Amino acid sequence: MSKRVTIKSIAEELGISHMTVSRALSGNPNVQKSTADAVRKRAEEMGYVRNAAARAMRGDESRIVGLLVPNITNDFYARFANSFAEACDREGLHLIIHLTKDNHELEGQAMLRLRELQARAVVSVPTPLPDGAQAGATTDMHLVQLIRERGDGADSVLVDDAGAIRDAVLHLHGRGHRRIAYIGAPDTLSSGRGRLAAFRSGITAAGLEFDTDLVRTEPPSIGMGERLTRTIVSHSDATALVCGGFEISNGALKAAMQLGTLNRGLDFVGYGNPDFYAWIGRGLTTIDIPVVGLADCAVRMVGEEGEVPLTGRQTFPARLVVRD
Repeated sequence: MSKRVTIKSIAEELGISHMTVSRALSGNPNVQKSTADAVRKRAEEMGYVRNAAARAMRGDESRIVGLLVPNITNDFYARFANSFAEACDREGLHLIIHLTKDNHELEGQAMLRLRELQARAVVSVPTPLPDGAQAGATTDMHLVQLIRERGDGADSVLVDDAGAIRDAVLHLHGRGHRRIAYIGAPDTLSSGRGRLAAFRSGITAAGLEFDTDLVRTEPPSIGMGERLTRTIVSHSDATALVCGGFEISNGALKAAMQLGTLNRGLDFVGYGNPDFYAWIGRGLTTIDIPVVGLADCAVRMVGEEGEVPLTGRQTFPARLVVRD
């Protein structure tokens, strides 16, 4: 393994003090231009990499940003992480991703590691809080909550999907359905509460009776969506299904296709809009989420170079994509 290039090794190569090298690399105007150019040229030739954590500890502005998501197998989280990484790269930010598995303890460990690195900000999908637990303080990092809110008073980037979910119910009602089921996250998540309320609003707007037997809520996963869809098909008279989550939607779709009920006994509205939804049959109707807009907004909130950061509660509307 080659020896790590440091400021001192560059100074030895050039026969100057390490303080002069440090000042030249940090853009200090008191260093002569010829000297600064020589230092930067030799540093590049030797493969020198600036230590972002050390710079932050010296009081320089940190360029480290964290992203905490439950997983990156979820289509939305994967697409968001990719878009957010590209936006960070454009702004010269160093991105570190941690997977929380929706576990509060893992979330706390990830936050601690980011603090140790003197990260300037973290964009996080808040995990459900265990009974009696409180959210940890993040006063030394700018916290931006993504998709969900936990009442921490933090800035947030959210999806306003209430109108799209309501439209989904009215769309199914217009196709002749009167027994419409719903699968979503539990009310321990702000997104779960909001999406169920939107579904109920759609049922009311359609003039239908809200039937709790057609509603299933559990911690979201592909397996949960698959299992509960099978339960709805075999133990209810539902003729249509609205999904209230990305993984839930893919699990429900898997079950419906395996059972042979997709659009033949069970009309389906998904959540999220992966490319393959357009390829199944003549396409699946689904609720589309503006991933790129969310990612760009999140970067603006953690601080673009030379820009005043956005603050507060930023929301982006989802839309119903109707396919045959």
